[in-house]
Amino acid sequence: MNSNVIPVSALSPQYKLPTISELTHTNQTLLLGQERVSNAFELLTMTAHQHMYLADFAGVDRLEFIKSLVGIQEKQSYQYLSGNIKRSDLLGQFDERKQNSMAENPISGALANNHYLFICAESLWKREGLWDLLLDILSKREYKIHSSLAATPLDCKVILVGSSMQYSVSWVEESRFPHLFPILGEMVNELDLNHSSESEYATWLKAVAATVDAELEQSALAPLFQYCARLADHQQRFSLLSAQIGQMLAQAKAYGRSKLISAQSFQYALKQYQQRHNASEMLSAQNFDDKFISLPTDDYMVGQINGLTVLDTVEYCYGEPARITASVHYGDGEVADIERKSELAGNIHAKGMMILSSCLYRIFGKDAPLHLNANIVFEQSYQEIDGDSASLAEYCSLISAITEKPIDQGIAVTGALDQFGHVQAIGGVNEKIEGFYNLCERRGLTGRQGVIIPSSNTQQLNLNHNIIAAIKAGKFHLYGIEHIDEAVELLMNMKAGVPDESNNFPDDSLYGLVQDRLARLAGYQEEESGFFAKLLEKMKFSS
Repeated sequence: MNSNVIPVSALSPQYKLPTISELTHTNQTLLLGQERVSNAFELLTMTAHQHMYLADFAGVDRLEFIKSLVGIQEKQSYQYLSGNIKRSDLLGQFDERKQNSMAENPISGALANNHYLFICAESLWKREGLWDLLLDILSKREYKIHSSLAATPLDCKVILVGSSMQYSVSWVEESRFPHLFPILGEMVNELDLNHSSESEYATWLKAVAATVDAELEQSALAPLFQYCARLADHQQRFSLLSAQIGQMLAQAKAYGRSKLISAQSFQYALKQYQQRHNASEMLSAQNFDDKFISLPTDDYMVGQINGLTVLDTVEYCYGEPARITASVHYGDGEVADIERKSELAGNIHAKGMMILSSCLYRIFGKDAPLHLNANIVFEQSYQEIDGDSASLAEYCSLISAITEKPIDQGIAVTGALDQFGHVQAIGGVNEKIEGFYNLCERRGLTGRQGVIIPSSNTQQLNLNHNIIAAIKAGKFHLYGIEHIDEAVELLMNMKAGVPDESNNFPDDSLYGLVQDRLARLAGYQEEESGFFAKLLEKMKFSS
């Protein structure tokens, strides 16, 4: 058995599912994993004249989280302001048309009516006048509702809510901001099972379901855990995107026509979500099926390999294979990136190509320059690509082109390289595997097809059940590798070879073939003897 084969047990996360009926959630359950924020808010309540910045992220239910956070302090009033915030919302207003007494005339605003005032930082930043007004009030610790009235002492804690980026910008560009908002409570977007339990997370899910007036059946836990681990992109972590998860639960509730969410209704909601968002993926698949995009998934070819890419459309992402080709000829040692030269590649991809060149020179160019030029390109690619996850595939296609040893087109490759040939983790591993598998399945699985991934990505595997079934049946394969030599050996069915003290590889090894080709390009091999030289050799007398 191939030692690089990833076992079936590692293809998806395994959890100990608690009994959902035994779990009870409270007002503070949604604070699970947010110790930084809870500690910051507790500090806010104990300090004078200091205010707080709550750094959250897209995908969290901000209102429900604030409600849980303030619930720590019982009987404390609060309010959240966002959108088109007005001066009167903060300070209150004074109606000069009223004839009653001055004391009864003012209508108090949020600063006077609450112990804690949460304000959307982005909304306030857009209203420059209000931003400066708030900082003035916090600096002076008082405010006036109207110029004819006496100043009102500030008796309210202000918590700005926004992104970490907004916090950094405010800290740098507004000199008063660090002094007024020294307390930072930064939320995390995932829960680590090394620090929390499945039961605690199931209780959190139960609380999220309650925010959309729904309940969870026991059967819903398994697909929910898998979905939330997929969002976190890790087998031992769960997503804390309460708004996104809550929206999916609300849709499952609607499809199931019941407050009680089952595994069937939740899985159906996921399937419908995919169908609503995968128009681009379906069009891409059609292009492959109609042979508009040439990408073989069978047979052997020289200098050609199937790499894997991820296309991200903000709210939905999917994997798609890409055909990578390499050609070599005599030259001065340049490995040319056609994508970069045509301005269709980003800086990270260019960095990956430079590391590839460095890796090649480390193995074969220690003692002399390489007398070859190479061209590498993503075929039929008409948009910008970036990232270094194709550098392993590009290296393998280059070795194939140099040695003229064919690559198995049924095996796709993803992985990033370092200068020493180690294969490093990449992003979107599940989407990449599924993208290649789906293409192979539509064409018919041969039993030889599969994907090579970095071993370090195994902890992120969370594959669909149909892929796991195909791998279990031996119709598809998944390999984990740690070094480039393992990849070329799998793809070209030949040992890479181990160098001797003079850095020479065995003649019958893959790298021995590389050295032989490089020597021929450099003209180091002995020239074939001519006719007269052979004749003179025969006429020599032995002593």
